[in-house]
Amino acid sequence: MKKSISLFAFLLLSAVGFAQETEVKYDENLAKSLNAEPNGMKKYVFCLLKTGTNTTASKEETQKLFEGHMANINKLAKEGKLVVAGPFMKNDRNYRGIYVFNVETVQEAEALVATDPAIKAKLLEAELTPWYATAALQETVKIHEKIAKTKM
Repeated sequence: MKKSISLFAFLLLSAVGFAQETEVKYDENLAKSLNAEPNGMKKYVFCLLKTGTNTTASKEETQKLFEGHMANINKLAKEGKLVVAGPFMKNDRNYRGIYVFNVETVQEAEALVATDPAIKAKLLEAELTPWYATAALQETVKIHEKIAKTKM
């Protein structure tokens, strides 16, 4: 019985210690800097990139436009306007990639999409929709810089 009580006390204290270690620490300054709502969320605009209607561009022209596409992605990320971007793997839906824009309206995102050379040339087309997700998503670019050994 004494062993059972000792074991129970040990488990209870361990559980209390674990609960204290995993307790969430609210950071009001960080939340404000990320424009987080009280639940830690915020508005973004999600962009699905699909294959565009331009099928006549030469290989050289396409390469140049996609170099501009990548430069534009990096520029928007540095400005804090683009928090996630990336290509899809080969698929049968003509999905090419995504953007998550750090803006509140589709109209703001449309203005940003208009700066992409591959979209202007109709190699890609963009579908935009409002999206609600964690405000912490904005920290992705900073974290990526710490884990990317080579730069794109």
